[in-house]
Amino acid sequence: MQRSAAATDTDVLILGGGLAGLTLAIQLLRRDPGLQVTVLERRAHPVREAAHKVGESTVEIGAHYFADVLGLRAHLDDEQIRKFGFRFFFSEGREDIDACTELGVSRLLPTPSWQIDRGRFENFLGERARALGADFRDGAVVRSIEMAETGNDAPHRVGFERGGTAATLVARWVVDASGRAGLLKRKLGLAEANDHDANAVWWRVEGHVDPNAWSTDPAWLRRCTPPDRWRSTNHMCGPGYWFWLIPLASGSHSLGIVCDAKMHPLETMNTHERAMAWLREHQPAVASALQAHALQDFLFLRGFSYGCREVFSADRWALTGEAGLFLDPFYSPGSDFIAIANTYVCDLVEKDRAGKAFAPYAGIYQQLYFSFYENTMTLYQDQYPLFGDERVMPIKVIWDYTFYWALLAPLFFGGRLTDLAMLGRLRGELAAGSALNRAMQPLLHDWGARNAGAAPPAARLLDQFRIDWFHEMNRALGDRLEDDAFAARIAGNVARMRWLAAEILARARGDHPGLDGHGLDALLDDGPGIPASLAALWYADAA
Repeated sequence: MQRSAAATDTDVLILGGGLAGLTLAIQLLRRDPGLQVTVLERRAHPVREAAHKVGESTVEIGAHYFADVLGLRAHLDDEQIRKFGFRFFFSEGREDIDACTELGVSRLLPTPSWQIDRGRFENFLGERARALGADFRDGAVVRSIEMAETGNDAPHRVGFERGGTAATLVARWVVDASGRAGLLKRKLGLAEANDHDANAVWWRVEGHVDPNAWSTDPAWLRRCTPPDRWRSTNHMCGPGYWFWLIPLASGSHSLGIVCDAKMHPLETMNTHERAMAWLREHQPAVASALQAHALQDFLFLRGFSYGCREVFSADRWALTGEAGLFLDPFYSPGSDFIAIANTYVCDLVEKDRAGKAFAPYAGIYQQLYFSFYENTMTLYQDQYPLFGDERVMPIKVIWDYTFYWALLAPLFFGGRLTDLAMLGRLRGELAAGSALNRAMQPLLHDWGARNAGAAPPAARLLDQFRIDWFHEMNRALGDRLEDDAFAARIAGNVARMRWLAAEILARARGDHPGLDGHGLDALLDDGPGIPASLAALWYADAA
């Protein structure tokens, strides 16, 4: 690859050496070992394990990015915790967790994901980046950013201080990976609010919190094989909120309350004492279990979700990770969007290095990235009121997973995010899948609203592992397909979504005749159905 003719100290300067910045450095250097990559990180390395950061649970895209795109599977298997899927307990106000409806898998699904101890992982990433040739400067505080004028081929200049010494770096590309500090976002005025008003508090305790210790019922303990509920991302759900429990490989457990700001004001939980009092009211079994675990730290965050007006620029700058936008932690999409943004940044840098016209791609990739953000946001926005509904919420989770595994996840696993020819070929299918989801989310919201005060269904394990097609969609993410087979796979996935949507609509109207379908009826057809067998989810536990 040809190098830029402009005089620079580095080809790519990354502001921030956390998860987004270090993975970007590794990805860039794996694709082009001759690239000059510099990372400026404010914190000194190594950082402590169980670092106080959100984003500890991975799902399929992020897990595949870390394990296979970056080649870090051995570290994940040996030094992190294999995740036992998502698990949901509808346990508002309950002490008897074993008598609550539980949604999850009884056995591991084929495509792996991991629980990430962020401190341990970022220390490893720093070492890996340096081994690949990155100039990783920890303990460096950015003091100034001078961006080249729009349309100017001149490089950018960043001033920083390290060890009491001031210095300046001249870079062809600058990528902001500084997290919520948003160095470039603030300088360029790119901040953009969204309508998802939610807050979070989170803390860590010593030792692992094991849900299996909450019951002595042999039948309940036998539901999972092996009985490793503690390795799941456990969600304790109620109206307007969910509470997470995520184990960390260093021996700590991450805990957090995430809530609709209107239904559960932040002021009721913004200290550890208030958070524990809140738990004693809403999740008393968890509150009791935590008494045996020493507190390590505590933080809160108001209005954690936000957008951004621009993330990829033809003027050779970009934003990745939380420096750009952030959705909601419910389905752990943070590492997914790091993977997607970093992949687009790498492609833009690669095209520039090769002397190709990359500027049009910056706009196209940004449009795609924002569309992924907007479609994923529908899963969260205005949906928190139904989180405690144990009739609708399990069906929503199945739908949301299906939507994710049908479209975005195959595009990433198949290396098709930058394949504009394939994306153009799939335009109709992608639009159809997105339209189904946009109609489904308000239907689920209305269904839950009409259920207010209704008796819940009998408590049981709703085992996602028993849904054959669901299991197969997860497995199929790893298939390597040629173009025609890949296009056929996406078309089949959308057909499955359409069949599932018809089943969900029928179930909702079975509970509430005349329920508004929000345009869903017009998106369905009378073609041959794909055996979704959603009823397999609702089975009674054997004695």
